[in-house]
Amino acid sequence: MAMQEWDTLKRLIAEAEEDVAKAIGGNKAAGTRARKKMQDIKSAAQEVRKKILEGRGESEGDGAPESAGE
Repeated sequence: MAMQEWDTLKRLIAEAEEDVAKAIGGNKAAGTRARKKMQDIKSAAQEVRKKILEGRGESEGDGAPESAGE
């Protein structure tokens, strides 16, 4: 798996933690920042997913069974 993309996702989640806590406490500006960061997290998660699928395509024929629905 692409470790750089995974590390980016983890960093974004850690960065969002404080703003999410403040937003839950009622801070509207923190809520705006948290929503923006959640969009960044969504994009980063999609990149991780993409890299996993790319890696899976490279390892086709290794005898590993594929899961239904993926």
